[in-house]
Amino acid sequence: MKGEWQHLKRDELRGQMFESEAELAYHVVEGLEHRGEMHGHTTQYVNVKTT
Repeated sequence: MKGEWQHLKRDELRGQMFESEAELAYHVVEGLEHRGEMHGHTTQYVNVKTT
């Protein structure tokens, strides 16, 4: 996962500024979906938030 995060930052998010954490999160999701499509993978989301 760490390697994938490095690729995401380099290939999808580099040089962009975001107004909020929500906007950043949106672009992270978009980037993950785009990278998955490029490599023929599906994306699935898991809520890891703890209470």
